[in-house]
Amino acid sequence: MKTVRSIRGLALTGVAALGLIAMTPAMAESDFQTGPGALAANADLDFQVIIPRFISFRVGSTGATVDTVEFTVAAANVGNNSPVSRTNAAGAPVGVALLSNVGNVNLSATGSGAGLVNGGNTIAWTEIAGTSSDAANLPVPGIGAGATSLTATNGVINRSADWTFTYANSAVVGAGTYTGTVTYTASAP
Repeated sequence: MKTVRSIRGLALTGVAALGLIAMTPAMAESDFQTGPGALAANADLDFQVIIPRFISFRVGSTGATVDTVEFTVAAANVGNNSPVSRTNAAGAPVGVALLSNVGNVNLSATGSGAGLVNGGNTIAWTEIAGTSSDAANLPVPGIGAGATSLTATNGVINRSADWTFTYANSAVVGAGTYTGTVTYTASAP
């Protein structure tokens, strides 16, 4: 019996010692100085800030709204090579904003299908042109024309512009409402 009690006592002592070790707080670097005269004790503490990579890109309204840019051609002007400006939203340009911290960014535009479609009729994407209020820093990429590279400053791009679109109106096409979607993409390696 004495042996069992001794082993239990040792086991409890060991568990209590482990508990005390586990409760010992982690200590930062420390320095202890003693002696006569002026004293200084130094201790270092390292800091770290982690910033995630991100790209925030908006074309049009904020949120999940997909804006529509509409061109209404007057019957007397169909196919006369006179460009038509946006007719909905009071002809307002489309606001664009790009904020990123990933370095240089490529902008591209991809149109759905071969162009804007109305039944079996199509208007080619080349009939839609865009201009930017800040063409040097945030140009409108051509639809299907490949990527346009934007250069970052200190790894950051923070730009905004207004994009204005026109319909070239270079051919007579069948009557109807032609629709399609252009996906603008900001990407970085």
